[in-house]
Amino acid sequence: MVSKLDQSLSYFHDKIEECIKCNKSILIITHIDCDGLVSGSIIMKSLIRAGVKCTVRAVNEFSIEQIENIKNYSRDFCIISDMGSQFSQELDSNLSDKWVVLDHHRISNTELDNERIINAWKYGIDGGREICSGGMAYLASNIIDKKNEDLAWLSTIAALGDRQDQGEKKLFTGINHEIIKHAIDTNQIEMKLDLLLVGRETKPIHVALSSTSHPFIDGLTWNSDACLSLLNSTDVELKEGKKWRVPSELTSDEKKKIIEAITKFTISKNSTEITRELIGYVYTLPNENKRSFLHDCREFSTMLNSCGRINKSSIGISLCMGDRNSIVECENTLIQYRKIIREQMNILTNERWRINSNNNFIVVNGTDVVPETMTGTICSLIASSQKNEKKIVIVMTNGTNNAIKISSRKPIDCKQTINLNEIMRDCAKKNDGVGGGHDNAAGAKISKYKINEFLECLEHNAAIM
Repeated sequence: MVSKLDQSLSYFHDKIEECIKCNKSILIITHIDCDGLVSGSIIMKSLIRAGVKCTVRAVNEFSIEQIENIKNYSRDFCIISDMGSQFSQELDSNLSDKWVVLDHHRISNTELDNERIINAWKYGIDGGREICSGGMAYLASNIIDKKNEDLAWLSTIAALGDRQDQGEKKLFTGINHEIIKHAIDTNQIEMKLDLLLVGRETKPIHVALSSTSHPFIDGLTWNSDACLSLLNSTDVELKEGKKWRVPSELTSDEKKKIIEAITKFTISKNSTEITRELIGYVYTLPNENKRSFLHDCREFSTMLNSCGRINKSSIGISLCMGDRNSIVECENTLIQYRKIIREQMNILTNERWRINSNNNFIVVNGTDVVPETMTGTICSLIASSQKNEKKIVIVMTNGTNNAIKISSRKPIDCKQTINLNEIMRDCAKKNDGVGGGHDNAAGAKISKYKINEFLECLEHNAAIM
């Protein structure tokens, strides 16, 4: 199977070589999330190094309308990253052979034979766990020039953004493991076992704990006062003089005391699971300043995701490309993003009519609260709460052109065997929509006039699985 991947990458190399020799321009279309921004940036950086004229554009979704837009950009070739695998026929019809897709989302059998679709699943690689689009872009960049191996750290940022650190204690598996091993061996990344708190090097300890939403700890997440009270019950020193300490400054004994306090606070059958999720490997960038948002790789990935979700993708891309002049604007974007999440979650929690539960799903109505760029983020947060451990979470909101945007997530410890990619794709197709994604996280877009039939289809298919 690897040889087939090599053949596909060789095809990609030949297309890029043709663009270089003929002085052709390239348009890169990529997704707005962390993985999309990183993969688009890796491709762009590799092309610029090779002397190719190129432009990158981040979009929320891929569609027939998007293909029409590509035709109007008047570029000679198009690389589509982190999306587009379902549109090979439409792309062939409109762009002939002047395009290629680099992707890791589940793919249908009809796309397997198209050489322009370079998708992890075609080669027996699990695109949900073993490689993301950032990793696919990294492999493609190495085909252009081996010097691009210095971009391995970016691929790791993308994999963290897609939560592919699913090995024991948040290790990577598959090709992700090979990429990060190279990044560590070449001093691009450092790795160690630690507490997995948000803002390990930038936030006071109690604020870092309250900001941590994976796992979601009821009573502590987004409640800094409660976190401060909990930590004060231990003998951990939270300040050094007048200065608040940050999690990266904690000793091993202090970390154990904090974990014990959290375990006692949760007092539920999930307490073991919660504490297990709070301990794992952390990945840092030694060439970035300590106590910076960019030093911790997970914080870096969250920052990129925030840029895309609130329409500031260009800032995130510039950050990936090496520009550090926009760091203050990026930090403000991350703060704004987290504020927006808190506000949206508070509304959804307080307006109980918005959340309904049936046999297999928790359905959340995010209309007029959650914009379509944020459904995935909100869905992941709700799915991470211990209250929702047994059911799949679906978040719906208004989309463009009288459509409903839907995101679905399966909690980590969910026992259901439902494949979200298959069920979202099939039910969307039956109702004149589009859908797909990964086994544990997928989305769809449906006409608002078909939403009831779509939900009925989901429940019916879930019942027979």
